[in-house]
Amino acid sequence: QEQLVESGGDLVQPGGSLRLSCSGSGFNLAEYAIGWFRRAPGPGKEREGVSLIGRDGRSTLYADSVKGRFTISKDNGKNTAYLEMGSLRPEDTAVYYCAAVHGILFARPFLLEDTRDYSHWGQGTQVIVSS
Repeated sequence: QEQLVESGGDLVQPGGSLRLSCSGSGFNLAEYAIGWFRRAPGPGKEREGVSLIGRDGRSTLYADSVKGRFTISKDNGKNTAYLEMGSLRPEDTAVYYCAAVHGILFARPFLLEDTRDYSHWGQGTQVIVSS
């Protein structure tokens, strides 16, 4: 069974850090770019693209809201992608999802908005930033 599983979500104080993991099973993440998305709590909140990394881990991009605070990485040997989150703010509170899109080498901004080509999604992991 092909699946992605996120882990690492937690309750953290403002200014703190977390590392989220996205582990793949049943398929080879080396063939896929990985995107991180989040959905904040509350009515009418849209899913937001946070970061994207190309299949070989060299090309990355970030939403303006997290640029300079979050770092995406990928270890194809471990079939796992990561999202290092620092200087966390209450507005980073959300369920974070990872997703895989096949064959993408270069991280393009449109892939943080158009998710139609993503073939695999995780179940999400909760991040709460609060004092």
